[in-house]
Amino acid sequence: MAVALVVENDEDIRHLVSISASKAGLDPVATGSGEQAMSLIGDGLTPDVVVVDVRMPGLSGLDVVRAMRAHRHLEGTPVVMLTAMARPEDRQDGLDAGADEYILKPFSPRALTTVLRDLVARATPTTT
Repeated sequence: MAVALVVENDEDIRHLVSISASKAGLDPVATGSGEQAMSLIGDGLTPDVVVVDVRMPGLSGLDVVRAMRAHRHLEGTPVVMLTAMARPEDRQDGLDAGADEYILKPFSPRALTTVLRDLVARATPTTT
């Protein structure tokens, strides 16, 4: 089963995103900080998609995405930034860091489920 790494410091939102990932057919691995996410990756976790908040104590979501993109085996992993930072320059910062999607809070769990399903389907090579 494909794995979704959920990086969100708010426990309720982390739970809601995990439910959306499950409904998209993904196995959610949830963590509350950027440091914990990078530790999981360092321990060998290779997620199929990542959902990350931008504003977190310590390592920000932007830092997490930049660090992921520096790992060759993760450079093509789809990333969704889920954030309340709504200024156009915030969105551009997220995309410049390497995010594939930038979704604003509050968000629709159903829409997030669709985005996750689509990103994983696009990233997964098909056999013919």
